[in-house]
Amino acid sequence: MTAIASSAQIQVKNPFIWADCPDPDIIRVGEYYYLVTTTMHLFPGGPIMRSKDLAHWETVSYLFDEIKDTPRYDLKEGTVYGRGQWATSLRYNNGTFWALFVANDDPHKSMVFKTDDPANGWKLHSRLPAFHDASLFFDDDGRVYVFSGSGNIRLVELEPDLSDVKKGGVNKTLELKGKPDGLHEGSRVIKHDGMYYLLCISWPRTGRQEIAYRSKNIEGPYDSKVILKSKFGGFNYAGQGTIVDGKHGEWYGVIFQDRGGCGRILTIEPCSWIDGWPMLGTNGDGIIPETVSLDGDCECHKQPQLAVIEKDYQVNHNYIKQDITTETGSISKPGNSITLTTSTLANNIYDARNTFTWRTWGPTCADTVSIDASALKDGDCTGLAAFNGDSGVMTIKKEGKKTFLIFSEESVSLSNDTKTITNVESKEVQRVEIPKAKLKQISLVMTGDFNPGRDIANFFYSFGDGQFQQIGGDYKMIFDYRRLFMGTRYALFYYATKNIGGKVCVKL
Repeated sequence: MTAIASSAQIQVKNPFIWADCPDPDIIRVGEYYYLVTTTMHLFPGGPIMRSKDLAHWETVSYLFDEIKDTPRYDLKEGTVYGRGQWATSLRYNNGTFWALFVANDDPHKSMVFKTDDPANGWKLHSRLPAFHDASLFFDDDGRVYVFSGSGNIRLVELEPDLSDVKKGGVNKTLELKGKPDGLHEGSRVIKHDGMYYLLCISWPRTGRQEIAYRSKNIEGPYDSKVILKSKFGGFNYAGQGTIVDGKHGEWYGVIFQDRGGCGRILTIEPCSWIDGWPMLGTNGDGIIPETVSLDGDCECHKQPQLAVIEKDYQVNHNYIKQDITTETGSISKPGNSITLTTSTLANNIYDARNTFTWRTWGPTCADTVSIDASALKDGDCTGLAAFNGDSGVMTIKKEGKKTFLIFSEESVSLSNDTKTITNVESKEVQRVEIPKAKLKQISLVMTGDFNPGRDIANFFYSFGDGQFQQIGGDYKMIFDYRRLFMGTRYALFYYATKNIGGKVCVKL
């Protein structure tokens, strides 16, 4: 059993990152922990977060700025909602960081990126066959493998330089003793004390759980043990993630939990090696604890609180660079202001280009944007939304010589093959005319309540006098894996329905 280091002074509450961070992989290299999560149809994509203490996280890079494999990434000939980058595996080997993910779209391929330092950006290294929920693994003898699959787990050997699948190398379905029926995926692999450990989520009828498989031989057979099966915080069972070693000999589990409208959030657990198994929870009891002591050496977080993650911005699908001006020149860290122009037409928020999005967070959140809408053209729409397959949308719309603030409920239908937008149902709930003299100073606020049983967004506006009025009433946020497959996000949008060339200036 591994004890928490006596120097630990940081206390965090679970869920320690109460924001949408699905399919996590986490490693430690020297003094830094590195965390990657899934962001699918958002760009730049594949955020790499870094921390020295597991409690304070900054986004230091993204794996890529854009993907151009199909026009759908540009919202043409379909979309990539709920597709794109999935379940990245993050590894470090002999001075190089590696990241592998499947681009879950046509062409269905895995991409491998590499860098000497995540803070300096990444380079595309190779394209491999599609490996679902994969774990890249470098063995001590220099051989390289990928564990992947849904249902059965396959082991495939790669060329040592990760350029391709190795001809004549290992390629087999693993024998997993005790594997339950049902969905079985989310591979994460480590080697510890000469044993290979494969961690997977499984979904038996009794609720999801995290299973560890172990073997002295990488090709198996593997024995199994349930290491986490725990409801927590009024929500259902958690599962899918990995374990990571701390700086003082301790270990932690990082496992996501579905939390409705907010998405898939992260929990952290002590990891105790008991009889050669990485058991999660206090003293390996398989239960998510209310609070966890971390291995930091600072005086912060003496009272348990949530981890701190840096707010970063991502755009819905590939963005049109010439139509975006930010204070800093960066998309993900734009500073305090953004100017957007239009060079294309759109029908609704779902097929609009250059929509800036960022995470909501729990248990409650609030954010404000201030918009100068004086340069809108007839038919232009801009505003703030709780963005998902079902969205609450607060729109400033120019209609002829008048401009209105409209709250509507929007719901998108997508085809199964190309994720083409087949229909958008729009229900206007309330509208307010905006005086022409007030178009330069419109402030919009969206709040979120993600406490158990809530998932409620509320919307407010002010026309420059500092007095905020609610519009639209309570809006129920949902999570739907068949469409966007993501937690509800803030969305700052601007699109033209009739005439291109308009402009909005936004303070964040």
